[in-house]
Amino acid sequence: MEGGSNSVSNEQVQPVEQFSGDDINILVAWLCLAAMETSLHTREPIRDSQLSGEEWIREIVHGHSDRIYEAFRMERHVFLNLCDLMRVRGWLKDSRFVQIDEQVGIFLSVVTHNNSNKDLCERFQHSGETIGKYFNRVLKAMIKFSKEIIKPPSFDVIPQEILIDPSHKRYFKGCVGAMDGTHIDATVPVSQQIPFRGRSGRTTQNVLCICSFDMKFTFVYAGWEGSANDCRVLSAALENPQLQFPRPPPGRYYVVDSGYATLSGFLTPFKGDRYHLSEYRGNGGQPRTARELFNKKHSSLKNVIERSFGALKNRFTILRQMPPFTIRKQALVVIACCALHNYICDQDAMDRNFSIYGDPEYPCGPTELEVADDTLHDAPGINMLRTRIANKMARDHNMPEIS
Repeated sequence: MEGGSNSVSNEQVQPVEQFSGDDINILVAWLCLAAMETSLHTREPIRDSQLSGEEWIREIVHGHSDRIYEAFRMERHVFLNLCDLMRVRGWLKDSRFVQIDEQVGIFLSVVTHNNSNKDLCERFQHSGETIGKYFNRVLKAMIKFSKEIIKPPSFDVIPQEILIDPSHKRYFKGCVGAMDGTHIDATVPVSQQIPFRGRSGRTTQNVLCICSFDMKFTFVYAGWEGSANDCRVLSAALENPQLQFPRPPPGRYYVVDSGYATLSGFLTPFKGDRYHLSEYRGNGGQPRTARELFNKKHSSLKNVIERSFGALKNRFTILRQMPPFTIRKQALVVIACCALHNYICDQDAMDRNFSIYGDPEYPCGPTELEVADDTLHDAPGINMLRTRIANKMARDHNMPEIS
C-alpha cells in the first residue's frame, strides 16, 4: 500500500493467542479474592441508631425530671434557660445538623460525667470529630459567659448571711467573702509532670478562688502547677493587672486560712491554735482562750468556700479526672464549670447538689451597708483588727482578753 506512513502490512499483524485453562483459573481466583476484599470493606454508616442525638435530647427534656438531672446535673428549666441564653447572646448558633440544645448537651455530658469521645459518638450519633468540634465551641461560649457571671462581690453592702447570724454579725461586718486554693486533677505529659505534682503525688493544678456567702464564685484563677503554694498564686494574681483581682477596699476583707501571708484585706486566723471545726468536736472541744474562740468562728465563716468546692467537684466529674487536653484548655474547663456552678445557683435555689453542701438557713442576697467599725490600711492593721475582734468575743464569753 502506497501513501502515508501509518499503513500496516498484513505481514506485521500477529495473531492473538488463546488463554490456556490455567490462565483462566488464575484470573477467576483473582476476581473472587478481589470481590471478597471489597465486600469486607464495604462502607456503611456505623451511627445507625434509630434514636439520634436530637431525638434523645427531646426525649430527655420532655421526660421525667430525674432523667435530665441525671444526664446534665441540672433541672429542666435550668437547662432550657441556659440554651436560650446562649442563643439570645449569640454565643452559640444552630447548625444544619446539630441544634444548640444538643451542642450544650454534648458539653454537659463531658463535664458532668466525663464521658469518653467514643461514648458520646454512640449517644449523640455523630463522629468523634463532630463531638470534639461542638465541645470546643460550647467551651468558648462558656468562657464568654464566665466573664459576666463570675463577678466581684459588692463592697458597699454587708452580706445578708453575716447579718442574720448573731455570732457573725457582731464580729465580722467587714467580711465580704472567703478565699482559698483547691487542687483540681490535671493530665500532663510525662516531661512536664514534676512541677504539677503536689504533696499527694498526683498531678494537679492549683486554682485560687474567692466565693461569697451564697456559695457563688466571685473570682477564679486557674492553671497554676500543683506544686505552687497558695501564697505564690495569690501574689501572681495581685501583680497581674489583667486579672483585675477584686482586692477589698479599707474596711473590707476576705477570710483566709493561715497558709496566706498577713496582708491588708485578708483576715487570717491565729497560728499555733486549734482552728478546724473538727478539732472542737467531742468532750472538751470548746474553745478555752480568746484566740481559740476567734479561730473557731473564723473557721465557721470560711467553711463556705470548702462547701463550694465540694459542691463544684461533686457536680462536675471532669474535675476529678481531667482528659488529656492542653494545660490551657484544662484551666478553661475549670473556669467554665465555676460559671455553670454560679448559673445553677442563680436559677435554682433548691438545687439537689447545693442542698447537700449548702446551708438552707442562709438565703441569698445582700443588704445595705452599715457604717464600718474598722479601717484597714496595711498588715499591722489587719492584725490589730483580728485582736480587737478576738477581745470582743472574749468579753462576750467571759474569757481573758489578749494583752
